[in-house]
Amino acid sequence: MTAVSEDIETTGASAIPAPEGAITITVKILRFNPEIDDEAHWESYHVPALPTDRVLNLLSAIKNYVDGTLSFRRSCAHGVCGSDAMQINGINRLACKVLVKDLLAKEGKETVVTVAPIKGLPTMKDLYVDMEPFFEAYRAVKPYLIAYGNEPTRERIQSQADRDRFDDTTKCILCAACTSSCPVYWNDGSYFGPAAIVNAHRFIFDSRDEGSEERLDILNDAEGVWRCRTTFNCTDACPRGIQVTQAIAEVKQAILRGKP
Repeated sequence: MTAVSEDIETTGASAIPAPEGAITITVKILRFNPEIDDEAHWESYHVPALPTDRVLNLLSAIKNYVDGTLSFRRSCAHGVCGSDAMQINGINRLACKVLVKDLLAKEGKETVVTVAPIKGLPTMKDLYVDMEPFFEAYRAVKPYLIAYGNEPTRERIQSQADRDRFDDTTKCILCAACTSSCPVYWNDGSYFGPAAIVNAHRFIFDSRDEGSEERLDILNDAEGVWRCRTTFNCTDACPRGIQVTQAIAEVKQAILRGKP
């Protein structure tokens, strides 16, 4: 589903309760319903909003008051679950973290906010994509602590320095914003993608883990870390500020050394 048809204008401002001080902005959403549509199309909605509203608030208002068929993922609405990753004005972001005030047009011009599903994953309906290919790559890198031998009789001790070594990559919330911003992933979905490599990094450099060699072998593959072209799209897209490109480079170095 790649073709996009012309824009459909939909009025909605009168149906949505407008709080005091609200301004009306236009939200253009790339809609697609596989049951009735042959291709995706843009639909525009006029939404009253406060500068402190988030894009997720606008989508909820459209769904609740204008068109209940609008489909998108959401959960915690606090930038922790990673459910609501989507393209907002062409950039991968979490809808619950983007404020209207940061999207307002210059004075005198109409504010138009475009919202589309993230790239590289099959669109199931509207902003709702099939995440299974993403999680398949995540599972393939064994994103869990591997330890051999008998279970310890006490907790596995780790120094603060050892913990700091992989601290950055513990922040991943599996939103797929980084992976779906990667041009390599768009062109070839068999690439593991940045998020899978980030989660492998988290355990490869964990001093308590004994499965680093297994993961390095997995990523030293035609579809592994060597597919990365260092465009930094993934780093720019990460809502948690993870240095994704750096993590990928560190995994490459570990493969070349033969150890973390």
